[in-house]
Amino acid sequence: MILLRNLDSIVDHNLGDVALCFGNFDGIHLGHQQLLRAQLAKAKELNQELVVITFNPHPKKILQEKNEPFLLVSREKKNELLAAIGCRWLVEIPFTRDFSTLSARQFLETYVLGVKAVKSIFLGWDFAFGSNKSGDADVVREICSEEKNKRIQVISFPAYEFGGNLISSSLIRENIRAGKVDAVSAMLNRNYSLSGLVVKGEGRGKIIGVPTANLAYSEDLVIPMRGVYSSLCNYRGMIYKSVTNIGYNPTFNSTRLTTVETHLIDFDETIYGESIEVQFIKRIRDEMKFSSVNDLVAQIKMDIITAKAGA
Repeated sequence: MILLRNLDSIVDHNLGDVALCFGNFDGIHLGHQQLLRAQLAKAKELNQELVVITFNPHPKKILQEKNEPFLLVSREKKNELLAAIGCRWLVEIPFTRDFSTLSARQFLETYVLGVKAVKSIFLGWDFAFGSNKSGDADVVREICSEEKNKRIQVISFPAYEFGGNLISSSLIRENIRAGKVDAVSAMLNRNYSLSGLVVKGEGRGKIIGVPTANLAYSEDLVIPMRGVYSSLCNYRGMIYKSVTNIGYNPTFNSTRLTTVETHLIDFDETIYGESIEVQFIKRIRDEMKFSSVNDLVAQIKMDIITAKAGA
């Protein structure tokens, strides 16, 4: 996938006629996947190149009052997933507070309508842009029906359901925070995951015979509910069954921030400074405080058996 500097650079790449689609696409969940595939097919039918327009950073990062983690994927992972669907061209528009005050008309006139290659605008069923999300499909159609803009057709795409329900990034966040990662896997069409470098922790896992990889995860990403999870760990392209603990290590009276520690099953390498991806399969139990280290080790061994059977 090629990241374009802006829409004007379409001319530099000789894309010919272009269809634009807009969205934050946080998570690239099953609804996003179905929508983008339908838009790619429609663009091909119209003999146009689909260009995806996203905003960086995510508008919530700028506009929300509480700075709590909310992203489902990193920018890099999102772009990787877009490319996997078949999207070839991407424009990331910088999102600022000033940008958020633009009306739908101002946005379209500044970024879209002056680009002669744009022949279609594709909109998802609920997408709206401009200040206070005032620019819904009807507004965009009205603007594009004006004589100077009549070359541009506006096409809306329907909502896509899963199990009789609409999939949304908000719903997925709620399920992750509730520890329902197996339900999330179905809505994402893949396992929810966190990636990062392995950093040194307290070293207690190695001391008790169950070494763990302590993950330095992005603080912008939604972290699953505290507890123990069966998981898979992607290390250098190899997938290992694993058990992941999210929490505060109460047995050792830890007061640190939430940690994500993964024990790779049947694995015996030192991987400090290496990059791993932890994929969450199912929540096994709550994080608990044990009366002794021996009780903790016994429970971890049971968790490993459960993870081996279920991951």
